[in-house]
Amino acid sequence: MDNLIAVCQITSTANKEKNYQMCKALITNAHKCGAKMVFIPESFDYIEEDKAKALEMAESLDGSLINSYKSLAKSLNIWLSLGGFHEKFSETKLRNTHLVINNEGEIAETYHKIHLYDVQIPSKNIQAFESSLVEAGTEISPPVKTPIGNVGLAICYDMRFSQMAIALAEDGADILTYPSAFFFGTGAYHWEILLRARAVETQSYVIAAAQTGSHSSTRKSWGHSLVVDPLGTIIAQCSEEPGFVLAPIDLSLIKTIRQAMPLECHRRYDIYPKMISSTLCKKKSIEDFYEFKFGSSIVKDVLVAPLRAVEKLTDLSKDEVGDLFLAVQKVQKIIEEVHNTNSSSIVIQDGQHAGQTIKYFVEQKNIKA
Repeated sequence: MDNLIAVCQITSTANKEKNYQMCKALITNAHKCGAKMVFIPESFDYIEEDKAKALEMAESLDGSLINSYKSLAKSLNIWLSLGGFHEKFSETKLRNTHLVINNEGEIAETYHKIHLYDVQIPSKNIQAFESSLVEAGTEISPPVKTPIGNVGLAICYDMRFSQMAIALAEDGADILTYPSAFFFGTGAYHWEILLRARAVETQSYVIAAAQTGSHSSTRKSWGHSLVVDPLGTIIAQCSEEPGFVLAPIDLSLIKTIRQAMPLECHRRYDIYPKMISSTLCKKKSIEDFYEFKFGSSIVKDVLVAPLRAVEKLTDLSKDEVGDLFLAVQKVQKIIEEVHNTNSSSIVIQDGQHAGQTIKYFVEQKNIKA
């Protein structure tokens, strides 16, 4: 099966080498089963309750541990999602970093956790202040293109923020992944329902590799690593023991569901704000943006205007709007055939001052419907 993935479940301790050997064995066995990409949970490197020791144990992305995972990925010709790595950042802070390593042993993308788990739940005996040790990230990383689809990167607590999931889906994610070390006390109440909700609202697959069991006398994780399909159905799930489960990723199912129920078309961005996907792009210049998103581009601009001259798009009747966009479709088809391409950008310029080059378009390229 081409798009087979494995989602792993482990019980990390403060012993980094033991944790690595456990993950290596799971990854190797998953590869033997035909997995093209393996997902490892948050804190796969270690779980250390003492803050000073945890800070001391942190490594950089070019340290020995990540280099070991790079070599493993290359030797097995497999992709790895490593969630929640303790990345060295400063003398007093580290970063909670999710990284994807490709089958060439290279880091394809990184994401620094933006939502930090600072909570107190006395009734559940839960108290955690992640921000005391972790420096929060400042941006959402763009989905990374992998053999199984476009993967959006998040970490654990991020699953409680639907805005992030929607932003990733709007930017092209087919799969959302939430590597986790989910507290045992809230797992029974929130784990499944949150992950299934993220799948349904974005019509995406959700993959959540999880820590399980007791890491120390004071720390226990929920486990139940799972894969959810775009309909919200759990299609694979671990129990409470370390191990892994396999699941197929069917990209055609995503397309079918999104076409049957086009949520993105039905969102009322005239009433509430759109999740701005421009925050996902790490490139700074407009030239870099187009290179990053599309490769080389062909600039051939054509203005399509309505038959009746009006000040604003809202001044057109429904029939006139329909006629205008039918004309746009015809022009698009002709332009793509002439320039031998299957992609084009369709932009609405509405109002006297819309578009920096509107005067040029009107004078030189005006085609009326």
